[in-house]
Amino acid sequence: MKQDACNNNSLSRIIPWGHELLAEAVTPGSFVVDLTAGRGQDTLALWQMVGTQGQVVAFDVQACALEMTQQRLLAAEVPVRKIDQVHLPVPIRPGVDLVEICHSRYSEVIAASPAAIIANLGYLPGGDQRLITRPETTLSSLRQALESLVAGGRMAVVVYPGHSGGESEAVLVGGFFSALDSRFFDVLQMSLSNRRQAPGLFVVEKRTGSGRGSC
Repeated sequence: MKQDACNNNSLSRIIPWGHELLAEAVTPGSFVVDLTAGRGQDTLALWQMVGTQGQVVAFDVQACALEMTQQRLLAAEVPVRKIDQVHLPVPIRPGVDLVEICHSRYSEVIAASPAAIIANLGYLPGGDQRLITRPETTLSSLRQALESLVAGGRMAVVVYPGHSGGESEAVLVGGFFSALDSRFFDVLQMSLSNRRQAPGLFVVEKRTGSGRGSC
């Protein structure tokens, strides 16, 4: 996550805006998903939305990311579990479940319909910048996740065109969302028009009554 994506006093406060828009679709006790746990900022924010009776499932391919996420959650006194891949899909139960797996394997992990889904693309802050999210796995996970999203639910995706590989991923993600069937989905895009390299935000809402809309 880039610093200006988290600046609460700037028009570029992309991540907090994403959280606020997701919170409108979440109630205490909801089931929600974080496709990119990273350092745990989004995972903790989702937990604060769903409360003690809710559940968060967070993905990451890097064990160090899940370790940082776990430590952040434990410091906030959040019940957290690490799930082995042999125990998939993740059972429905209160708390936070961390899964070391690529988000492109979403359907193997998630068996319920989440009220909210978040993805913060790019690389792990402070980690190896060569390890980045890739368009092919990102788009696969977004398709699967949108299919599973409950009617009336929302997905928030932050893109980072400023790093190597980030611009092409942002373009492909934007194209994917732009092509969604408007009978089933509404898509909001937020970006700084005069700062091409600044992070951008997409928020997708599945229309109420749309059921499992086609992606």
